[in-house]
Amino acid sequence: MTQRIRRRQRRRAGLGAKLLVVLGSLLAVVAIAIIAVTSWVLNVAADAPSLGSCKPVDRGGDSTIYAADGTKLGRIAASVARTPVSIERIPKTLQLATVAIEDQRFYEHGGIDDQGIIRAAVTDLEAGEAVEGGSTITQQLVRNLCIQNPERNLERKIVEAKLAQEYFQHHSRREILGSYLNIASYGTVEGSTAVGVGAASKIFFSRPVWKLDLPQVALLAGLPQAPSEYNPIVNPGAARERRNEVLAQMAKLGYVSEARAKAAMRSGLRLEVSSSFFAHRQPYSFDYVEDRLLQHYGVNTVRHGGLEVHTTIDLHLQRVGLEAIRSTLPYSTDPASALVSIDPRNGHIRAMVSSSSYAQSQFNLAAQGHRQPGSAFKAFVLTTAIKQGIDPYSTYYTSKPLDLNLPRWGHWEVHTADEGYQGTINLQQATVTSDNTVFAQLDLDVGPENVARTAESMGITSHLDGIPAEGIGGLRLGVSPLELTDAYATLASGGVHHDPVAIEKVVFPNGHVDHPEGSKPERVLSRPVAWEVTRLLHDNITEGTGTAAYTGCAGEAGKTGTTDRYTDAWFSGYTPRLATAVWVGYPESNEIEMTSVHGIIVFGGTFPAEIWNSVYTNGEVPCEEFTEPSQKISWAAYYGQFTQGGPNDKGGGVKTGAEANEAGAELPGSAAVGGYDPNAYAPGAGQEPAPLPPLPPPPPQAGVGGGHSAGE
Repeated sequence: MTQRIRRRQRRRAGLGAKLLVVLGSLLAVVAIAIIAVTSWVLNVAADAPSLGSCKPVDRGGDSTIYAADGTKLGRIAASVARTPVSIERIPKTLQLATVAIEDQRFYEHGGIDDQGIIRAAVTDLEAGEAVEGGSTITQQLVRNLCIQNPERNLERKIVEAKLAQEYFQHHSRREILGSYLNIASYGTVEGSTAVGVGAASKIFFSRPVWKLDLPQVALLAGLPQAPSEYNPIVNPGAARERRNEVLAQMAKLGYVSEARAKAAMRSGLRLEVSSSFFAHRQPYSFDYVEDRLLQHYGVNTVRHGGLEVHTTIDLHLQRVGLEAIRSTLPYSTDPASALVSIDPRNGHIRAMVSSSSYAQSQFNLAAQGHRQPGSAFKAFVLTTAIKQGIDPYSTYYTSKPLDLNLPRWGHWEVHTADEGYQGTINLQQATVTSDNTVFAQLDLDVGPENVARTAESMGITSHLDGIPAEGIGGLRLGVSPLELTDAYATLASGGVHHDPVAIEKVVFPNGHVDHPEGSKPERVLSRPVAWEVTRLLHDNITEGTGTAAYTGCAGEAGKTGTTDRYTDAWFSGYTPRLATAVWVGYPESNEIEMTSVHGIIVFGGTFPAEIWNSVYTNGEVPCEEFTEPSQKISWAAYYGQFTQGGPNDKGGGVKTGAEANEAGAELPGSAAVGGYDPNAYAPGAGQEPAPLPPLPPPPPQAGVGGGHSAGE
């Protein structure tokens, strides 16, 4: 061997040694890297929370509102729409379609798919970017259940893998798949994201999930990976391609035949987007209930708590009320109307009806509309008088124009609408004819502040000023049909006030039942007082200004109300089982006079009374009489500042104000008289023309009829 050959061999040996050193170094680096990565992965996994400490993220659920008979009124608008479905109701084809496109080895691996991870890594390397996630259905489930605001990084994947393995050890594949199908996102429609196949099926196809066919099943299965991109409403072309990809994968795995898959691919999307999933029946009542829920539970619980809300609303009475309004005021130029019906026995709101178009205005006239009540407010003056022991059959006033200069309230003029005056009449006759001037004098005698306190105790929640004008309906802020009905219901219940109740019960997802609106009964009037007022209001409905409301039932009582210049008209009445206030007017302005509607001037005794009559006639309201209490009121001789002797009084009757002053007697109403702000008064509010009642007062009648006082 020559020296040249030996040198060449030595160079080759040196190069091989160097290569071995480099290779060894590389292997060492790789080994160190593997050890480091493995150590890091193990550390991340070790620091990851255990499944036991993982508190599932509350993904929320729709809260649904039901009528009293169980009919669904609608879902409360939320950012998430959910309709949970048990795995037994989810079609097997949908389960298999989801497995085929999401996790084809779902029935083989143990929560983590090693092959899937390698396959995803290769795909990502070939594409040069992350295009395939490699997450199993179990990993996606724990991500949705347990990881708040998940970030797309390797650490999250490690945590997911650890949690998925633990989750798989405690749950069957059937449970895992069922849970996933109820928490996956399937796209956003009308601002709400459909979470779960139950909501998605109803939103996209207007049918329950168990009634879907193969093309529809495949469409849903393809949505969770990119719900916005594949949204069939926004991007039908992409949705169809994705659906066909699902069908092809199902055929490849043997879940469906090739022929069946190809037939499904040729079909259209078969969408039937729901027009009712987010719609509300009885929208004004629905909004009122939702507002009450928000006040009680807060926005998060109401909009995401999955509540079942059972209301007191009677759909039959709702329909009857709306038909009564529409048949009475059928023309587009007619004034609007609203009514509320309440069960006096428990405060349950049975109907809340408005003639307005919800599409044009969401303002709830029945609950939010505040208008002058007119003579309907005189019931509180009458009730205050009865509470003070004033006998309405032997206490007389003079019906006449009033031009008063009151020490506390200033100058006050009161007239009747038709300038017709009846001379000396008692309170029963003044109630029947709704005499404005008599009730103005009575209000001053019993004390305007006392009238305000009576009204508030019975259910009027709008602020009252305690001024004389309020007694004849001149309120500064007005009242709503809801609160006027509530106050009259107190009379119907025999003097017990119940807070209005719209929500009968709320059922939480865990089965807990709550009653957020207890009726909270409180006796605010004695039964004899309520009985005597009811007798007088019965006379008004049978022989006075409210006769158009009378259906012939002996157990009916009520009062009309008309405001100055005929801008508002009311009828508020009741039976032992139902109290209802009806308002008619133009909601856009309290300046529009109803002086020619269907050719007539609108008083409370016209359209409002007719609507009330229709509700009670067609609403199948039972006819019951009020029960007279065994206890009687002890009437006392009343000497008010404005009272007069009776027409047959020969000197031994009730003293007039002047007579009482001469005798040095302290007048019960004198302390209430003093300065008054004329700007806070609506002149003439509550006046209604009516025929002069017969004199003398009629004898006692059975039921709730008029006549002499029970104390005589």
